[in-house]
Amino acid sequence: MRSYQPDLTPPWKRSAPVPEVPAEPDLVVEEVATGYCGAVIRCEKTAQGPTVTLEDRFGKHRVFPMEPRGFLLEGKVVTLVRPGPGGPARPTRTASGSVAVPGARARVARAGRIYVEGRHDAELVERVWGDDLRIEGVVVEYLEGVDDLPAIVGEFGPGPDARLGVLVDHLVPGSKESRIAAQVTGDHVLVVGHPYIDVWEAVKPSSVGIDAWPVVPRGQDWKTGVCRALGWPENTGAAWQHILSKVRSYKDLEPQLLGRVEELIDFVTLPD
Repeated sequence: MRSYQPDLTPPWKRSAPVPEVPAEPDLVVEEVATGYCGAVIRCEKTAQGPTVTLEDRFGKHRVFPMEPRGFLLEGKVVTLVRPGPGGPARPTRTASGSVAVPGARARVARAGRIYVEGRHDAELVERVWGDDLRIEGVVVEYLEGVDDLPAIVGEFGPGPDARLGVLVDHLVPGSKESRIAAQVTGDHVLVVGHPYIDVWEAVKPSSVGIDAWPVVPRGQDWKTGVCRALGWPENTGAAWQHILSKVRSYKDLEPQLLGRVEELIDFVTLPD
């Protein structure tokens, strides 16, 4: 008969137990060693042990061993395990890829804001990040251009408790937009942008069912030129509604826009 051997390890050196979490599809976790964050796609049994495949925001896949204490779930260390038959219902994600919070109420609006250039930009941000923004209490407003941005920022009066984030179209070195952005960027104002002439281009062509966005000659209205080149009726409002209807999640958007919007949300919601 085996005698009882007490654990003589001092309490402060013992590893605290961590919860075991079934690796259900769509569960979003972060791998501890690499910091890679993604949603569970599948679990597999291999000769080296069970593995989990994660998909990041840009659709890339990576496979990780399901080691004890190997992942973070909402910032807390967990051990992923293979889901059993008849396990819990699959978690769902918002259109932005975040874990959905069923029944969550919208937070009272923060003093901080996110400004975007136009109505189409605002509608696209709402389509993909609307659930996240309501939970965080972030309001998105549109400016109808950035020419008057310095005066608008001055009137807003950003501060530590009222940060302002601005998303600008075609923010490239040497552009008019970059010169305006330089005038207002500060500790409590963050101006970021994407390289596209218009936010339409931030929607992946494959999602819209085209090979590529047309190149429109200088001097032409870009949106009208796109409609003309694609053989669409020259009704830019109707064209935009068609494009927007093809956007179902972050996977339909280009990474250059995804990263910038996430950066703005973090800026206006996270403490110093």
